[in-house]
Amino acid sequence: MAGFTRLDGLDTVPAALRGAYVAIGNFDGVHRGHRTVLAKLKARAAEAGVPAIMLTFEPHPRDVFAPAPFMFRLTDGKAKARLAEALGLDAIAILNFDRAFSQIEAEDFVSRFLIDALGVTGVIVGADFHFGRQRRGTPTFLKAAGEAQGFAVETLDLMDEGDEVISSSRIRAALSEGAVTAANRLLGYHWFFDGCVVKGDQRGRELGYPTANTMTHANFQLAQGVYAVRARLGDRLFDGVAAYGKPMFDNQRPPFETHLFDFDEDIYGQTITVALVDHIRGQEVFSGLDELIAAMDRDSRKARAALAAARPLGELDAKLGFVG
Repeated sequence: MAGFTRLDGLDTVPAALRGAYVAIGNFDGVHRGHRTVLAKLKARAAEAGVPAIMLTFEPHPRDVFAPAPFMFRLTDGKAKARLAEALGLDAIAILNFDRAFSQIEAEDFVSRFLIDALGVTGVIVGADFHFGRQRRGTPTFLKAAGEAQGFAVETLDLMDEGDEVISSSRIRAALSEGAVTAANRLLGYHWFFDGCVVKGDQRGRELGYPTANTMTHANFQLAQGVYAVRARLGDRLFDGVAAYGKPMFDNQRPPFETHLFDFDEDIYGQTITVALVDHIRGQEVFSGLDELIAAMDRDSRKARAALAAARPLGELDAKLGFVG
């Protein structure tokens, strides 16, 4: 099937996508561990001559059952779709996860989505995947359903690195500590996120460092500090230095502030995509504005050097086009 398709729900599935091989999971981050599952998906789909589809859920189930959103999300649906397309999959199907959805029996999940909607040839899941009411849909259950209904099922363990499994929670923890290099290594690409550029307090412009400000979610748990970044505006890519947190000013729910080098345009209301390349330093409090400006000058020099030295972390990173 030519091109990439995003399906929001499975009410209407194009005929060309029926009979697909499907990988099911939350895939938050689409990290290197997830990609062992997705690589097997592509291989099995190619062998069978059928499409390869990522089937995932939004929002994250943990957010549905929490009193308020609390998950530090690595990738929302838009980002997962971008990664799925870059990986060469044929489609992503995003199912809306809410309390009613969580009560679907495992048998009904198989019949409604895998058989009736998709007519799957095969399914691939991680060894820890569960679905359906009370999480009764285990990999063992899914294998039995596949045998009964005539579709193949494979389960795979995720990759290990060091003494730990490569996991979304491990990557979240790294980002919350400012360990960008470690997080990016586990992801296999430079972590990125989108935001709409909003008006800030104009303080950066007064200091000689105008910034593109994007508001962050309440559960955005990136370590406050200064980062070397690449930012995409439409088809244009820019180097920059970014700050998260304002310890000398109002630090309640701070925006993410990106200073684009050699750039001076009005971009309010536009979407900017920011990829973290390196962590420059943690947050500091300075004695005055002159000391703050001197630190910003040093930060910019360090960011330029880090960006000049940056290389893609793999084929996916090169396809995303933030580094290289």
